[in-house]
This record gives sequence, C-alpha cells and structure tokens, in this order.
Amino acid sequence: MLLFRQMKSLQKFVSVHANGHNHFNLQRHLVDRQTYKTCRSATLVEWQILIA
Repeated sequence: MLLFRQMKSLQKFVSVHANGHNHFNLQRHLVDRQTYKTCRSATLVEWQILIA
C-alpha cells in the first residue's frame, strides 16, 4: 500500500487485480493434481490470448 500515492490509485488496482485473481485462481486443495495441471495450462493459454 505504501507504493500508491493516492487511495484512488490503490482502489483501482485492487479492483482490477481482484477480478483477474478470482477468474484465474484455482482452489488447489479441492482438486487432484492432473485436473489442476490441466486447468492451469488452459488458464495460461487464455491469459496469453488476453495479453496478446
């Protein structure tokens, strides 16, 4: 929080970060390893498409 000079900037960053985190976050403890790896691979491909 100390890196942000204004509270408005911090709130904007957190709102954008939260949306991405909620979309790409997988509950690792709820799935087996193979399912997790498959989902992470699909997520990485989607992320690369979004930033391209």
